[in-house]
Amino acid sequence: WSSLFSCNIRMASSSSTYIKIAGVVLKIIKHYQEEGQGNEVVQGVLLGLVVDDRLEITNCFPFPQHTEDDADFDEVQYQMEMMRSLRHVNIDHLHVGWYQSTYYGSFVTRALLDSQFSYQHAIEESVVLIYDPIKTAQGSLSLKAYRLTPKLMEVCKEKDFSPEALKKASIAYENMFEEVPIVIKNSYLINVMLWELEKKSAVADRHELLSLASSNHLGKSLQLLMDRVDEMSQDIVKYNTYLRNVSKQQQQKHQYQQRRQQENIQRQSRGEAPLPEEDINKLFKPPQPPPRMESLLIAGQINTYCQNIKEFNAQNLGKLFMAQALQDYNN
Repeated sequence: WSSLFSCNIRMASSSSTYIKIAGVVLKIIKHYQEEGQGNEVVQGVLLGLVVDDRLEITNCFPFPQHTEDDADFDEVQYQMEMMRSLRHVNIDHLHVGWYQSTYYGSFVTRALLDSQFSYQHAIEESVVLIYDPIKTAQGSLSLKAYRLTPKLMEVCKEKDFSPEALKKASIAYENMFEEVPIVIKNSYLINVMLWELEKKSAVADRHELLSLASSNHLGKSLQLLMDRVDEMSQDIVKYNTYLRNVSKQQQQKHQYQQRRQQENIQRQSRGEAPLPEEDINKLFKPPQPPPRMESLLIAGQINTYCQNIKEFNAQNLGKLFMAQALQDYNN
């Protein structure tokens, strides 16, 4: 349980086909607004239950922020005490996953993979909710739920991320994660509160959504994309180096076997016994292949960035066409 704290996406095919969220979204948003700053990631636990073919998320609580000075803080104990307290007041206390904020869509990481594997290995229906505050600030709630695919779960159980194992399991960045549809159900009190907030919001705040400026968001997204592309290029260089070393060693093995064969022929012509058999794998230890999971994660993150940039540009183009039409109408 210690790991609980730490891309093209296809639709889910697990036992729960969709997720129903009730009264949790505002808590996640409030958690980020109180403790999230810039690229600071906030995380928390999702609680609920499985009903028929859906996973209902009815409550959540955050992981507290702690520094190096809080060395004695026991995250597992804190989590268990929170669940015990919720059970005492008759609130859903069963683990159904966790949530995490993201910075410009940067969530496809090894830390998320390991944490989600731990949750999903213990509870099959577990999901991770990814909340994007920057995308939400543009006027559209960005909240998505993901699970690891069954193929990736099997590979993670074996802990073999070699190129051969991933190829055998047919693992690519497109089928690492599966997206689970979300249905948000708010109570009447939450709907009334949202209506009052909308009435109190200034007209200027609403007009900000129509801003045609896009340089900051687009520039940051492109910078993150370029960083990931550079990492992918470095991984490709490492893998090509590995392939060259394998090819070079195969040539050395072949040359060694030919020399041994010629020497045995000469010894046989002199009436001498042939040389003893040797384990060639001990003489030529194969080079260790670089782990390919990091490359798959980088490829998945690159795909996520590309999708985000595509959606952002589509919205901006829509606003530009609308502004042009208004200008033509006024003229």
